[in-house]
Amino acid sequence: MSSRSCQTLVRRILSLMLIGLASAVRAETLVIAADIWCPINCVPGAERPGIFVELAREIFAEAGITVEYRALNWARTLHGVRRGELNAAIGAGIEDAPDFLFTATPVAQSRICFFTRADSTWRFSGVPSLTQLRVGVINDYSYDDELNAYIDRYRSNSTRIQVASGDKALELTLDKLRLGRLDAVLENSWVLQAMLAQQGREGELREAGCRESDIPIYLAFSPALPSSAHYVELFEQGLQRYRANGRLQELLDAYGVSRP
Repeated sequence: MSSRSCQTLVRRILSLMLIGLASAVRAETLVIAADIWCPINCVPGAERPGIFVELAREIFAEAGITVEYRALNWARTLHGVRRGELNAAIGAGIEDAPDFLFTATPVAQSRICFFTRADSTWRFSGVPSLTQLRVGVINDYSYDDELNAYIDRYRSNSTRIQVASGDKALELTLDKLRLGRLDAVLENSWVLQAMLAQQGREGELREAGCRESDIPIYLAFSPALPSSAHYVELFEQGLQRYRANGRLQELLDAYGVSRP
């Protein structure tokens, strides 16, 4: 084989190797999951899949990493992330999985508030202020120890607590509030704000006081995967950058929610 032919062959081999390497880089995929908690994370494949999902996809895309989002129940999500079968859990608090890897900066704060009709003047000032109210809550949701104890105590007394279940539980509860069959609804502020915005009902309800402490929530990474430390670093850098340049606020505005 001539020298020219050898050089051509070498160039072709190197070219193929570079193409293969580039493909391998492009093929890097990070899998995140959670049960649907819109607008934190919404229906997979939707035009708006959720604030955390869009944020993760944009930040990791800058590093050539594709983010795959799966909707799984919460117990399965935590189990999969803990075993390294998934890369990260969406919307986790540190108490959910203290062994996971967290960014220094939380993505958001989970704020649980009471909402009333706009003409109400009542305000939440602790559990004793609930005694004359019919409050709507969602079955199996955890609010905080004091509120949970109050709900458990009066869940069979519909003049105090009314519990809704199923896929349409929040919609049912809000309908009761509008019809005057409830006095207040207890819900995550982002979840309720996003639902009202989607329905074109912004400003229809009044925030009447919130649980004393907000809970920081994160994209929490697997303790079983060596790659997690790198992903945490990339995501933290992205969060800082997007807070500074206004991109995070743009996402919140797109979902009709405000930063707690």
